[in-house]
Amino acid sequence: MGKLLIVGTVAFDAIETPFGKTDKILGGAATFIGLAASQFDVKSAIVSIVGDDFPQEYIDLLKNKNIDTSSLEVVKGGKTFYWKGKYHNDLNSRDTLVTELNTLADFKPVVPNDFKDADVVMLGNLHPSVQMSVIEQMAKRPKLVVLDTMNFWMDNTLEELMKVIKHTDVITINDEEARQLTNEYSLVKAAEKIQEMGPRYVVIKKGEHGALLFNEDNVFFAPALPLEEVFDPTGAGDTFAGGFSGFLAATDNTSFNNLKSAVIHGSNLASFCVERFGTERMQSLGKDEVNSRLHQFKALTQFDIELQ
Repeated sequence: MGKLLIVGTVAFDAIETPFGKTDKILGGAATFIGLAASQFDVKSAIVSIVGDDFPQEYIDLLKNKNIDTSSLEVVKGGKTFYWKGKYHNDLNSRDTLVTELNTLADFKPVVPNDFKDADVVMLGNLHPSVQMSVIEQMAKRPKLVVLDTMNFWMDNTLEELMKVIKHTDVITINDEEARQLTNEYSLVKAAEKIQEMGPRYVVIKKGEHGALLFNEDNVFFAPALPLEEVFDPTGAGDTFAGGFSGFLAATDNTSFNNLKSAVIHGSNLASFCVERFGTERMQSLGKDEVNSRLHQFKALTQFDIELQ
């Protein structure tokens, strides 16, 4: 069984979309990553921090998904990271209404001893110095270090971010962020530049328009499954990352062909996540549902053609 180390936020979210709104609910990058990865035969652990306002039932939920929470630090008297956002009608843009770092402001991650030899490290969207400290705590070089980041860190901590990028094997960012990081409009040229920075593989997410995977001269495109209803896209990117990294940890194969499969698995799980608010859909997701939708993905992309 492969080992997956997950580093990221465990948080409260409050979300408003054209389809409704929530009070504080379970959220956070590490939460979505962990729930998605639990669909695979992996031993996973979350490294994160919360306050003592974080319900035990949420921790039990993670434990019941066979996620090691021993390195989920609970700060007595502390408050959990909180984000509130409102999505516009197209669901592709949103306004952040509230961001309260709380305990996350002083987060110093501690990698559990049992996971210092993890096969795959999934670095969720956090301050680059926090991500780097995790890499430095590993007892041996993981088979894959996967990095998720965003434009906020490019704007404010570019030098530290570049140091982390140099030590990663896979980076997952969206098309806007890829262009900002490289000053290239062409995503092909952007991917080439990013590979020169360190990562062997570049995954560029395009939301409802799918995802691109680059490695040297190889390119793969995975479509997003057309859905009748999208309620909440908040955790889609992190769910993609969890499916992607969970599959790779479970299969112990870092070839380009296997990363293609990982992109499909990540996209497949993300398509479930957006069907309900927060983590609701991922909490009850069954393997039969996952496999059935994988067949839909296959049908979406498979065709016969006669070539001269």
